[in-house]
Amino acid sequence: MDAKLIETLGDELYHAMSTQTVVDPLTSRHPEITIENAYHIQQRMLSRRLRAGERVVGKKIGVTSAAVMNMLGVYQPDFGYLLDGMIYNEGQSIDIATLIQPKAEGEIAFILKKDLMGPGVSNADVLAATECVMPCFEIVDSRIRDWKIKIQDTVADNASCGVFVLGDRAVNPRHIDLSTCGMVLEKNGEIIGTGAGAAALGSPVNAVTWLVNTLGRLGIGMKAGEVILSGALAAMSPAKAGDNFRVSIGGLGNCSVRFS
Repeated sequence: MDAKLIETLGDELYHAMSTQTVVDPLTSRHPEITIENAYHIQQRMLSRRLRAGERVVGKKIGVTSAAVMNMLGVYQPDFGYLLDGMIYNEGQSIDIATLIQPKAEGEIAFILKKDLMGPGVSNADVLAATECVMPCFEIVDSRIRDWKIKIQDTVADNASCGVFVLGDRAVNPRHIDLSTCGMVLEKNGEIIGTGAGAAALGSPVNAVTWLVNTLGRLGIGMKAGEVILSGALAAMSPAKAGDNFRVSIGGLGNCSVRFS
């Protein structure tokens, strides 16, 4: 895929995000697109956001569950960038008009206190470099029409990242088994999903280690203070105006978000 087409597709996704519109799947229009091409398109979309004044505050990991891997026909996670314009506070209302086709996912967020640079990083290194973990919501959002995505579509679209909400309690990750902690996801007071830390590549720590080593092979490091969203622990749920979501994770606490 030539550089000009990569720029054009990245600009197209940026425009869709900026105008709350959708585009047809990239894979249906350009079946030759590879995952590597898709990451280059992601970088173009990211560069447009940075030029508009946003700044990177972390990374997100996607495609961490077996169900999503099977759906997309790919057996490795993906990643995207978190920007300061994506951050919402615990309990804060999100205007649905700022998103396109949002879905809520309950996850565990890591906040780093030390820089990390792969490859060669271990789970122990990740835990030593983590200031705290907390429950969070990632509100995924796709600029691809009707969520008809293949792995290349979601990668190009910044791993379908919309916005995110961090809980109000920080926990030392060395004081909890992140693979066995249970999660309950509620929507408008009803339980709609349950899961555990093991849903994210066997442990959220495994997911973060994969990310750091993958980025390291690309020459990208993680910085102290950055946020890492480690992957959904249950199926995502569509959100509309008036919906209230709450996630509770054993040993970590709660996080809530509402849509207006």
